[in-house]
Amino acid sequence: MSLFDKMIVWSLPLVPKPIVKFFSKIYIAGPHLSDGVRVVKQLNAQGIMATMDLLGEFTDSKEKAVKAADEYIEILQAIQKEGLDSNVSVKPTHFGLLVDKDLCFQNIRRVVQEAVKLNNFVRIDMEDHTATDDTIDMYLRLKEEFGDHVGIVIQSYLRRTIDDINLLCQHKANVRLCKGIYVEPREIAYKDMAIINENYKYNLEKLFANGCYPAIATHDEKMVWHGLSLIDKYHFKPEQYEFQMLLGVDEQLRNIIVKSGHRLRVYVPFGADWYGYSTRRLKENPRMAGFVFKRIFGIGK
Repeated sequence: MSLFDKMIVWSLPLVPKPIVKFFSKIYIAGPHLSDGVRVVKQLNAQGIMATMDLLGEFTDSKEKAVKAADEYIEILQAIQKEGLDSNVSVKPTHFGLLVDKDLCFQNIRRVVQEAVKLNNFVRIDMEDHTATDDTIDMYLRLKEEFGDHVGIVIQSYLRRTIDDINLLCQHKANVRLCKGIYVEPREIAYKDMAIINENYKYNLEKLFANGCYPAIATHDEKMVWHGLSLIDKYHFKPEQYEFQMLLGVDEQLRNIIVKSGHRLRVYVPFGADWYGYSTRRLKENPRMAGFVFKRIFGIGK
């Protein structure tokens, strides 16, 4: 992490909120469901799939958690009505995990039920390490009941990831494999990027070798290449895997992947919690803060 990146993060509270909002438009669809629908339509027109995410996490009441589930059902219905090529991504803490685990499970289950009804799919996002066990447990319970209509996220920077992938491979899981963004203690997570990359590659191959559905979530072209090599090695057809990227990040690589005949899905966040999302993500990943700043002001082009 460079001093420049640290300075950008340190200065975030000093930046007026309207300015943050203006620059966040690259990475967030907007505050309303209609904004998410608009951006997904644009992506679909380019042959790109999407996953919609209503911004929000760390819900502290039952009422807010139930409302989150209600809003996600509306999102799934909007996807159906508009004929979008999109699924949804949910965060357990948004659905009440910090309030009550069973409340959270029942809220997510209600959304998955709607997805089944509409022949769609729900991805359960992974948050910090305190939620990992509960997230995997809820995913496996939902997969047993609803099959391929639900998937999970695993992060390669966690030391436990090999064991988690071994478990998920037994269930032929649909796994979005990413590197991870939360700041974790060394006891929990690897700090050396070379090791994180090797762990990513090692676990991605396990997904392929065990007949799982790999969602290769990365903006790192080295990891993209490794994914392509595994697709070739294991003779996977396009419908057996996908690449995933964040909205607004490296559109050139995104387009290269799509034009090469591979399916790619873009994560489309929207909602009123755009400011909290933006500042939290930049603080959790100072390197991304530096990347955003350089992109905004054209540095390094």
